[in-house]
Amino acid sequence: MTNFLLAGGGTAGHVNPLLALADEITDRDANNTVWALGTSEGLETKLVPAKGYELLAVARLPFPRKLNAYAFKFPFAFLKAIATVKRYIRLHKIDIVVGFGGYASAPAYIAAKQLGVPVVVHEANALPGWANKLGAKYAAAVGVTFALTPLPKAHLVGMPLRKEIEILVDSIAGSPDLPLAKANARKFFGLAPDSTTLLVTGGSLGAKRINETIEASRKVLSAAGIQVLHIVGGKSDLEPIVSTDYVRIAYCDRMDLAILASDVAVSRAGSSTVSEFAAVGLPAVYVPYAVGNGEQRFNVADVIAAGGGLMVEDKDFSAEYVARDLVALVSNSKRLLEMSIAARESGIADGTDRLYALVAGVLSAK
Repeated sequence: MTNFLLAGGGTAGHVNPLLALADEITDRDANNTVWALGTSEGLETKLVPAKGYELLAVARLPFPRKLNAYAFKFPFAFLKAIATVKRYIRLHKIDIVVGFGGYASAPAYIAAKQLGVPVVVHEANALPGWANKLGAKYAAAVGVTFALTPLPKAHLVGMPLRKEIEILVDSIAGSPDLPLAKANARKFFGLAPDSTTLLVTGGSLGAKRINETIEASRKVLSAAGIQVLHIVGGKSDLEPIVSTDYVRIAYCDRMDLAILASDVAVSRAGSSTVSEFAAVGLPAVYVPYAVGNGEQRFNVADVIAAGGGLMVEDKDFSAEYVARDLVALVSNSKRLLEMSIAARESGIADGTDRLYALVAGVLSAK
């Protein structure tokens, strides 16, 4: 019996791989126990309990970027967060801490180090955040999703994929029933079973530029015989729609079916999305988020170099681009097949197994 503390949260990019590893841990040995460490504000508050794991809360403490009142309070609040995590580790007799980045991970790394508990870090993005840069200094092992991620002791493990995506990857490989499964997936969303399908998604929160451009391009896409499954995200003001060739929803809890239903995608370039699309072999036009440290541009470097996707700057993703370039791409079945093969060859479908093996190796050494 081993007790695991998995730290991360805030976004799906942190929570989904955390939950994928949690399921693998408990599937391997029912005597293993997993606790998740997150904040009381992120997606983990919904996703972790829904999967049957207990969520332990720690304060959400963004690293201060400028000298102000918060910056002076931060060290004391951070020390308090470390003390909270140390209490959790002692209470639950934690044997190992695995961190996925985000606000909860930094105090978890330091608490584990101070108590002599081994740490494993998983970095989802090509450019690591400050929490995982910190954790890598203390870690017994570091797993990365992308080969060029600049962290010491890095092992390329890929992204731990959700179980339903792993099942999809296995079902796609040489399945004679794939056309029927694809038709049924389209019917699930109210789409025509035999029409070329474009998936549009900006991640769990949505993407304003992508949403507005696709909304302005609906007539052009329809005229080209392209039907659209448009996931606008929870913050969008666009209302849900179900029509003959355009379905718009705020959130999708069956992304495996959304991917299966689609021939090509337009998407932001979050690490989970890029990893899932590549593993399944879904060609995509990636529109990296234009704000922040630019990690999304680097997340797609490998799949684009392999020929499995294209990248368009946020400012360039316009109705003109859709009419001129996107329609031509979606209508070119030969090119989409070539891109699909290239994407799948560049992807890593067994990231969960690889990360579990890394964690198990640390436990064996201990």
